[in-house]
Order: sequence, then C-alpha cells, then structure tokens
Amino acid sequence: MRRRVLIADDHPMVRDAVRMAVMSQLPHLVVEEATEIESAERIAQTRQDIALLLLDYQLPDAEGFSGFFRLQHVLGSVPIAIISAFDEPRIVNAAKAVGAAGFISKSQPLDQIAMAIGTLVTGGVVFPPAPAVPDALRDMGARMETLSSAQKRVLAALVRGDLNKQIAADLELTEATIKAHLTAIFRKLGVTNRLQAILSVKPLLDPEGEP
Repeated sequence: MRRRVLIADDHPMVRDAVRMAVMSQLPHLVVEEATEIESAERIAQTRQDIALLLLDYQLPDAEGFSGFFRLQHVLGSVPIAIISAFDEPRIVNAAKAVGAAGFISKSQPLDQIAMAIGTLVTGGVVFPPAPAVPDALRDMGARMETLSSAQKRVLAALVRGDLNKQIAADLELTEATIKAHLTAIFRKLGVTNRLQAILSVKPLLDPEGEP
C-alpha cells in the first residue's frame, strides 16, 4: 500500500507545487488534498495510510495552532509539519513548542520541499535555522505536552473565546466533561482561571498576533 501525504492548504498553487515535488522526487507517495481543517479531518478519519500531514498555518476555519490540535486529535502519532509563508522565528519556535515535526517555508524551491517531505515521512525532523526558543515559550510548550489531545482542543477553543456550551457542542461532549477538562487544564498550566489560561498560552497558540 502506497503511503499518503495529506496537505491542508487553501491555495491551489501551493497544493499543485507540493504534488509536483512529490511526483518528481518521491513517486512512492500519494498526495491527498484538503482546503480547510474540516475537510482534512474527514480525510484523516477515513484514511489509514497517511504518513504525514502538511498543514498551512493559516486556514479559513482555524486560528493560530488551533487547527493543529484538532488534526492531532484525529491523527494520533502521525507527524504534522507546518507549511507556511509566515516563517518568522516566533512562529517557527511556536511550531516546535507545540510538537510539530517540522516547518517548511512556502518560499523554498521544490527540490528542497521534496527533500524535507522525504525526511519527515521517515521519522525525521525538519526546521529552518532560528534563534533559540525563549525559556518562557519552551516552558509553556512542556506544559502543553502534558495535556491530552482533547484538552488541547478545549484550550484552543477557550483562546478563541468560545463558551463552555459552544465548546461542548463543537466537540460533541457534555458541559460537565468540558468543565472537568478545564479543571485539569488549569492545574497542568499552573493557572486558576480562564483569563490566566488564555494569557499564558496565547503567545504559543497565536504567535502571529504577538508584537
């Protein structure tokens, strides 16, 4: 069975470029395409042969790394790499901190993109040179790693400003379960309320909005 690379990107030219890179240099892989998080979730739920997800940092139905956590919840241990035109150090470092397997800049030549994909599907890690991750960001990334995938999704919805009732409906959970997740999230992040949680992780989940 040929393994698949799923690319979630809303720009047709980018998807075409990735497909060309794979066809020319990695013919043993198949490219599957999605244009938003929701369609990527549907594909991830039905395909058992996905070896890598390339995720655009900015998609219409996601803010910051919220889409990353939604798809991580579905894909489990399948590596997820960010592919983006926004390659500022703070975004690259945030991708590292949330547990991405790599970061590919859309400005890279096709042969370099293909090389990066080849490394990622074999379990490697690919990141461009960037300044060291700040201590505060690294510490928060470590705290985030203690959260379950469901708790990460709840936290991302919290940062988005959703209320418990809306989060419960979106995740198809009860409000009591959401409250239990929030209690665990606050404890693991070392905060005591929603506002503190939002402020503590916003630089991580939405680094583009940081000064």
